[in-house]
Amino acid sequence: MDPPASSSQVASEFKLDGNMQLQVVVSPGSVRILQLQISRDTESLLLHWGAVTKKKGKWMIPSRLPDGTNVYQNTALRTRFSKSGSNCCLKLEIDDPAIQAIEFLIFDEAQNKWFKNKGDNFYVSLPLIEQSVSDVTVPEDLVQIQAYLRWERNGKQKYSQEKEKEEYEAARRELMEEVASGVSIEDLRAKVTKKNDETRDGSQKEVKNKIPDDLVQIQAYIRWEKAGKPNFSPEQQLKEFEEARKELQAELDKGVSLDEIRKRITKGEIASKVKKQLEKKKYFRVERIQRKKRDLMQILNKNTASLVQDSISVEPKALTALELFAKAKEEDSSSILSKKVYKLADKKLLVLVTKPDGKTKVHLATDFKEPVTLHWALSRKAGEWLAPPQNLLPPGSVTLDLAAETQLTISSSTDPPYQLQTFELEIDEESFIGMPFVLVSGGHWMKNGGSDFYVDFSYRPKQVEKKDAGDGKGTAKALLDKIADLESEAQKSFMHRFNIAADLMDQAKDSGILGLAGILVWMRFMATRQLIWNKNYNVKPREISKAQDRLTDLLQNIYASHPEYREVLRMIMSTVGRGGEGDVGQRIRDEILVIQRNNHCKGGMMEEWHQKLHNNTSPDDVVICQALIDYIKSDFDISVYWKTLNENGITKERLLSYDRAIHSEPSFKSDQKNGLLRDLGNYMRTLKAVHSGADLESAVTNCLGYRTEGEGFMVGVQINSVSGLPSGFPELLQFVVEHVEDKNVEALVEGLLEARQELRPLLLKSQDRLKDLLFLDIALDSTVRTAIERGYEELNKAGPEKIMYFITMVLENLALSSDDNEDLIYCLKGWNQAIDMCKSKNDRWALYSKSVLDRTRLALASKAEGYHQVLQPSAEYLGSQLGVEAWALDIFTEEIIRAGSAASLSAILNRLDPVLRNVANLGSWQVISPVEAVGYVTVVDELLSVQNKSYDRPTILVARSVKGEEEIPDGTVAVLTPDMPDVLSHVSVRARNGKVCFATCFDLDILTDLQAKEGKLLCLKPTSADIVYSELKEGELADSSSNNLTGDDTSPTLSLVKKQFSGRYAISSEEFTSEMVGAKSRNIAYLKGKVPSWIGIPASVALPFGVFENVLADKLNREVAEKLDNLKKKLGKGDVSILSEIRETVLQLAAPPQLVEELKTKMKSSGMPWPGDAGENRWEQAWTAIKKVWASKWNERAYFSTKKVKLDHDYLCMAVLVQQIINADYAFVIHTTNPSSEDSSEIYAEVVKGLGETLVGAYPGRSLSFITKKNNLNSPQVMGYPSKPIGLYISPSIIFRSDSNGEDLEGYAGAGLYDSVPMDEEEKRVLDYTNDPLIIDGNFQKTILSSIAKAGMEIEKLYGSPQDIEGVIKDGKVFVVQTRPQM
Repeated sequence: MDPPASSSQVASEFKLDGNMQLQVVVSPGSVRILQLQISRDTESLLLHWGAVTKKKGKWMIPSRLPDGTNVYQNTALRTRFSKSGSNCCLKLEIDDPAIQAIEFLIFDEAQNKWFKNKGDNFYVSLPLIEQSVSDVTVPEDLVQIQAYLRWERNGKQKYSQEKEKEEYEAARRELMEEVASGVSIEDLRAKVTKKNDETRDGSQKEVKNKIPDDLVQIQAYIRWEKAGKPNFSPEQQLKEFEEARKELQAELDKGVSLDEIRKRITKGEIASKVKKQLEKKKYFRVERIQRKKRDLMQILNKNTASLVQDSISVEPKALTALELFAKAKEEDSSSILSKKVYKLADKKLLVLVTKPDGKTKVHLATDFKEPVTLHWALSRKAGEWLAPPQNLLPPGSVTLDLAAETQLTISSSTDPPYQLQTFELEIDEESFIGMPFVLVSGGHWMKNGGSDFYVDFSYRPKQVEKKDAGDGKGTAKALLDKIADLESEAQKSFMHRFNIAADLMDQAKDSGILGLAGILVWMRFMATRQLIWNKNYNVKPREISKAQDRLTDLLQNIYASHPEYREVLRMIMSTVGRGGEGDVGQRIRDEILVIQRNNHCKGGMMEEWHQKLHNNTSPDDVVICQALIDYIKSDFDISVYWKTLNENGITKERLLSYDRAIHSEPSFKSDQKNGLLRDLGNYMRTLKAVHSGADLESAVTNCLGYRTEGEGFMVGVQINSVSGLPSGFPELLQFVVEHVEDKNVEALVEGLLEARQELRPLLLKSQDRLKDLLFLDIALDSTVRTAIERGYEELNKAGPEKIMYFITMVLENLALSSDDNEDLIYCLKGWNQAIDMCKSKNDRWALYSKSVLDRTRLALASKAEGYHQVLQPSAEYLGSQLGVEAWALDIFTEEIIRAGSAASLSAILNRLDPVLRNVANLGSWQVISPVEAVGYVTVVDELLSVQNKSYDRPTILVARSVKGEEEIPDGTVAVLTPDMPDVLSHVSVRARNGKVCFATCFDLDILTDLQAKEGKLLCLKPTSADIVYSELKEGELADSSSNNLTGDDTSPTLSLVKKQFSGRYAISSEEFTSEMVGAKSRNIAYLKGKVPSWIGIPASVALPFGVFENVLADKLNREVAEKLDNLKKKLGKGDVSILSEIRETVLQLAAPPQLVEELKTKMKSSGMPWPGDAGENRWEQAWTAIKKVWASKWNERAYFSTKKVKLDHDYLCMAVLVQQIINADYAFVIHTTNPSSEDSSEIYAEVVKGLGETLVGAYPGRSLSFITKKNNLNSPQVMGYPSKPIGLYISPSIIFRSDSNGEDLEGYAGAGLYDSVPMDEEEKRVLDYTNDPLIIDGNFQKTILSSIAKAGMEIEKLYGSPQDIEGVIKDGKVFVVQTRPQM
């Protein structure tokens, strides 16, 4: 809405409906101007109006009407409001002196609703016209048209700003002269618009016997209603409009009058041939979109990029002569004030300032070949040139009036050889603050980008920790080194930086994901202001825009051709901005002049900002523009201006640091308010189009197209809409834009996600405007995150169903932005299933939801670890090269994660977790080993990092991460963790066997409290479902009677009997004895023939004890034996670092022919396939697997475990149990006495999909767990649903299981320490539990779990003691693969 003149008066304000307000502003003059503004962003409002010459008189039609006005029944007018920002506006011009007022109603076409003024018409009086003969006014729209016609006549020349203004005023003078000569405004308008008919779009032509548009619109609306209000595309809408016109024209052709048609149409009596289209989805209902039903698998991505580091061995880069010189000077001084390197054509200049012993030393060095003279001075204040005192002048210097000149001297070295020109100055006077200088060589002056060089003595750098650059491992090192070398050039301007990045894109792409990660890290350092944005270099906005355009074009092309890199490419694009060659960038310069001219603000802060914009625009300008808008909206509260700046990282110091500094604060007058808000709002779109690729409004308009005419017509720019957009997509985006600031965000987020889903197919195709679609998708993604964060308050009082729905929306958003989203998709399907269970009041919904929540957290953790692996090494290596502060590097990946949907999702999960635990009666703890303990709290990041440590006092470890395969350190009395290892994992068994308290804490507040008690003495008192802890005083430790409170780590003396080679390389299960094999093999042989037939036992053979030692002693392996002997001697001396080398050495063993023959015979006679029958390579695979089992004797965990219990490691012998692998549907582990409660009447079991390695190994997530009473085996009770994301599967194969003489030694829990190795590699599959019958089919679940429990019961009866049993389910049949006494 145009700003009113200073003499304007607000005639009236009216409340229409809810928060919708109408404001009418009247401007007096020879032409009275009414400006109507309604606080609603819509195009469906019509002004139904007329003019009156006296109070309550008959309506008349004024001579001057707004474009698009239709006459209604010859008695009234209808004019459509137009959108303007978040309002809709209309301007009326009344030049008839007889008209005293305007009377009107407002009609909303979309809602078929009239707005009245308390039941009556709105009435606005007009001021009387006091026209002076000399006061001639010409409407601005006619001036614009006349200026356009002049421009056409002059050949459509390209005008300067000054020429444009001159032409505009000349057009005004021409029209004023005609009015002064007696031509009326109406005649003038007819004359001018007639000339312009051929160039103006949408001009209306009166045609007799034609149907008025308002009737056509009504008929089209009726047709749309009859069709079921379908979602028509713009093309369909036009077609419907023409069909409606034809129907009315048919009535007119029959002789029906327009008045009669008008009466009949309002009653719906006009014939209409239209069918209902209810089968078509309607996008919109009241304030909400209708989401389409989609198969989530359609958005599945499995695009994973492999981490390939630079394969070329990069030798350490030799230091340049300048670097060697600088290194020597830095080593001589402990205090470095500053160090800078400048480019001199293809050479460099080093300026190093040190301060040894309180004196300032300046070192200059250059590799310039020609002789160089230094023209220099000293300064006591900024900008000053003072001739240096004589006592400071180096030998050979010449004193001038305000300076001195000194020839640089040759400095050379022989080891390593180099030669430089150098200058050295020592100053002990504190009054000098700096040294300005220039260089002269061969009569040419060399400056710093057009300015003098300046060395600042007073500068004291912040004492910040810098990270060591390291060796660049895990990065595209060669690329990062090149970026570091080019940074001094990139600092000149954004244009330089973006062009350099574009030049490096091929190398980055060829370096794979790590190369693109390097570009992202560099651009992120730029975006977060860790790097210099502009340094003594003027650049035009259009040049920055062109460079951005070049870079984003390259990113777009890689996105299209390399789907595995799309996620990191999106992140790069979001830091770079959209760019755009041509007008968009130049408009940053041009439009600020228009704003200043239109609003009479050419001095002060606006002029300083104008100069900054002309010199070098940056993303800061978006913030400055927003700060000005906020300041003006607050009625010029200057604190609001500074608040916006500071919240976005712009301080007063930063404003002063620009090359064209901003010193002043804004200061405007109240009559400038409306104009500035309008113009700055439009200017913000231009700024965001260049700098903010993720800005929603600019991204939407860029894809849908827009035309803006600026001042007049010559500053205009036209953006065409992207072709091929889905039907209804523009309306969907319009919905999003209209609701983007809604407080209740649910409908908005639905709209955003629907837009992303509609957009996704276009993002998978290569097209010219792909990057515009990408920037739109990035903006939609970002808006989801901000909306969700704004919606946290909405969730404060929400029930679990609504919280879960919000989780599905954020998860969908995250999946749409991820290259490898399979796990996220299955989490999303799990949440949808959980919501259905909640709605249907399924009594297990909370327990199931908790498992989905746990899995979702694991997915987020996995994503974070992936980001860290890809990005963090590059951030640390490049950041250290560029001098980025250590704190910024430490949190680099964390900040990347926080900028995406993952952080929002994590926050909502944290809100839901306690709700689910409460409903499912899970409590705050899962107690795995309920042992009372007293000890000192120690907080560690990972249990793995301290597993080999020995604590000298009883210790309660609070560990963030526990995977499941770790050892528990000596001296540990309790392990508390938020992690979720399986109850039957190795570490859980270790804890129970070692009488160590072990529990998972689900409550973040409790965990935080425990971490805060580090170093304190605590007493833990667990039950089967909770832990109560209290702080003790130091003296209370000795009084405790708990069996593990003293921290006594005295281990029982255990011994092994060394086994001898029996003379046989392979034996059948019938030959298994304690002298030949371990308990694992013997137990499986014992079960054969004794368990019921419905329990399957796989066929087995073994390589008995002593085979390894005999193979090692074979003459085939003499060299291997000697090498192994030497390595074992080093190990005996405490060098544990060679354990991995020992394992590698074992893999070099060759198989004696007799071993091959005996194993072949035994396997075939036992009904097992012989690998060698499928080819020699298959036997080699089997032989390698056997050697890996033997080599696991020297894995770190097993080795340290034997040392802790003082077992002689040399006496540990390894048999190998050979079994045929059953390609399992499920695998299970049974404890026939519940290990958590020690209830012998209860069986406890855990089940996973696929092979059992995910259960007994260190695979993340929980298995399905259940208990059942031994007296009621047909009623299993599920205690927890599975959250493991990965299942292992394998084709028919052979597994080689470790079976040592130490695994079942009493007092030493050796089970699980050594490796079992399948001949073939397992296939990892991401699991979808939503179609797993074990989860969704109650009868199937009961049958399978009962069968597992019954098998456990049978085997316990057979042995007469509690058993730890492993097995699998295949096609509903139970197979047991091993059993051992439960410990």
